[in-house]
Formats: sequence, C-alpha cells, structure tokens
Amino acid sequence: MDYQRILAGKEKPIPLYKAVATALENPRSFPDLVEPIYREAMTLDDETLDRFRFSLMRLQIYADVHRNEDLEQAMHIRYVAQVIEKVVFGSLIMEPTEPLAD
Repeated sequence: MDYQRILAGKEKPIPLYKAVATALENPRSFPDLVEPIYREAMTLDDETLDRFRFSLMRLQIYADVHRNEDLEQAMHIRYVAQVIEKVVFGSLIMEPTEPLAD
C-alpha cells in the first residue's frame, strides 16, 4: 500500500511521511517511532505542521472508507494516525465515533 501517497494527498510529500509510513507498514516498529516522529514534527514550521495534521486526517478517513476490506488493517491505520495526532497536537480533530451500520 502506498501510505506516503495517502499522507501527501495532492501535495508534495514532506520527509516526515517516511517515518509514519514505516510505522504503518510494520506495527511492531510503531512504539520505537513515536518519539522520533514527535521530535521531527516539532521542528516543522506552522504551515508544514498544518499539512502534517491534515495528512493524519487523510489516513483516518482512508481507514474508515476501507474498513470493510480489511478491518484489522483499517484499525491499525486509524490507531497510528490518532496516536501521532494526539502526541503531536494534543487532541484529535476527528473524534472517534461508533462505525455506521453497513
């Protein structure tokens, strides 16, 4: 799966996406990557930090849209995106809700 494309959307990718994509590709690496992702995010200027937050939102939306294809993967994508958003920004823009019945 091309996580960096999802993160970037229609924008130019930022280097931080590589670490996030690594966490998404290998769930066992995520605990070791949280702090480096946070530290790198803290060096970003306001505009790039805003773009980064929207990239995390895109991941959450992607996970919701594709949850019926692979529920476990969708849950992992959403978890990684939400943990990073909470660590870096202190809160979630998109509060979790119960999934709609299909």
